[in-house]
Amino acid sequence: MTDWIKQFPGLSRIEPAVRDALTRKSAIIAVPQGTVIFGPGKSPENLLLLLEGRVRVQQVSEGGREIVLYRVEAGQSCVLTTACLLAHEDYSAQGIAETDVRAVAIPRAVFDDLVSQSVAFRSFIFTAYSKRITDLFQVIEDIAFQRVDIRLAQKLIDLERGARQIKATHQQMAAELGTAREVVSRQLGEFQRRGWIRQSRGTIDLVDIAGLERLAALDAG
Repeated sequence: MTDWIKQFPGLSRIEPAVRDALTRKSAIIAVPQGTVIFGPGKSPENLLLLLEGRVRVQQVSEGGREIVLYRVEAGQSCVLTTACLLAHEDYSAQGIAETDVRAVAIPRAVFDDLVSQSVAFRSFIFTAYSKRITDLFQVIEDIAFQRVDIRLAQKLIDLERGARQIKATHQQMAAELGTAREVVSRQLGEFQRRGWIRQSRGTIDLVDIAGLERLAALDAG
């Protein structure tokens, strides 16, 4: 059980007594791909520290429109869960296991005790929290001010993960960008016309990644 702490560098400085309590009172859990881990109106019972896999956190409007807020990867925790635990609030968004997931589950009572008692654990929690909040502000800025074609090119590169292929519908890509499906369909059609991608049902093949990278780089300029 103690080996998992090595995956989280920020926990290396916690006091021995705190480390012992953390490992004794936490549990390693497995979550199958596609599982809804949490959702609006639910109260968090554990803080999950991901050991393996990936969780997508998304907001769903009353009309059913989705926007992906961020992803939690191995070695990370979920900022929304942290916020809800600290504020004793229910979730306002949804977390879905994009892959099979293994995670350490720290019960709410243990989380509360360690945050109040351990400076090192509290620093670990708030460092991760502040970094993710910064990322969320970037999402808001991108949606508000950045061109959709640039954002789409960046997102295709991010999601490709070395496979040169993305399994996603136009609606799913729209959720990634927080825009309408019609907007994504139009931009993907333009990318295909330029020879950057090739589309089939539910699949986007990246044919010319360099072309997408040139467009994505316009943001840096």
